[in-house]
Amino acid sequence: MNVVKDNLANYRDVLKKEGYKLTYQREAILKVILENKDEHLSSEEIYKIASKEHPEIGIATIYRTMLLFEKLKIVYKLNFDDGFSRYELNLGTGDHHHHHLICLNCGKVMEVELDLLDSLEKEIEKDGKFAIVDHNVQFYGYCSDCIK
Repeated sequence: MNVVKDNLANYRDVLKKEGYKLTYQREAILKVILENKDEHLSSEEIYKIASKEHPEIGIATIYRTMLLFEKLKIVYKLNFDDGFSRYELNLGTGDHHHHHLICLNCGKVMEVELDLLDSLEKEIEKDGKFAIVDHNVQFYGYCSDCIK
């Protein structure tokens, strides 16, 4: 079973349902994201990887495609205050509630699946003055490799 190929078929269906085609450029970009799904790549990093195999793909194509993928909820756009928008693949596992640990030394980003903010969200929404749809939390510090 080829996970990348299977996921490409799923995302092709998402695009088709919304009236878009899986062009070879979009497919190349999706392959980069799928093959690096544990990373939080910026558009520039996606371009650098994709252009090795497809030198004809321009950075503007990457930007436009990432906007489309975000609109179609294929990816989530993240901001780690490093001057770049980064993207994370939407794996279709439900709500996008998790947090990130960001190493101040090497820049490594790790995910924390534990969500301790559910009770806080319920408390905030209790009075009916605000309906939360998502949240994003980052913790900054040093990874175990950099602590050594």
